[in-house]
Amino acid sequence: MTNQRKIVLFIATSLDGYIATEDDSLEWLFKVEGDGDNGYSDFYDTVDTVIMGRRTYDWLLEQELESFPYEGKECYVFSRTVSQDNENVKFFSGDVVDFTNQLKNKEGKNIWVMGGGDLIHSFINKKLVDELIITVSPVLIGKGIPLFKEVDFELELTLKSINRFNQFAEIRYEVKR
Repeated sequence: MTNQRKIVLFIATSLDGYIATEDDSLEWLFKVEGDGDNGYSDFYDTVDTVIMGRRTYDWLLEQELESFPYEGKECYVFSRTVSQDNENVKFFSGDVVDFTNQLKNKEGKNIWVMGGGDLIHSFINKKLVDELIITVSPVLIGKGIPLFKEVDFELELTLKSINRFNQFAEIRYEVKR
């Protein structure tokens, strides 16, 4: 068997640790001067599966984009409510660990956990994340949706790299197993 796929958290955060304001705004993020797409395209090419929470999915739909941003990728939306699959996403509400293990054992590229806060917490809490790529924005927003919630354990990481995209700092960590 080839190498197992990795679950990768790829996300931006404010310097004080928030991924969005309390009302789900990312305006603070878009005000910062980056460099190109801040490494997004390079990362995006390494994944073929995207996992997001329901609030993140609903937020995407509210943006009135011309097309679904993850076309060509297998997309799953984790939701507590039952929803009908569509051409872009499959909804999931079962056991996170079993589902993730099935995904990891399929052939393919890495799997991107993109958010939101509750979904990230469940993946961290179940120790399912293999790599964290966190882009830090030089902004303090004071309150909002935290990147990490409180957990009852330590998660040891190994620093893989640090990249600078103008005012953004991308920090890559691998989870120690």
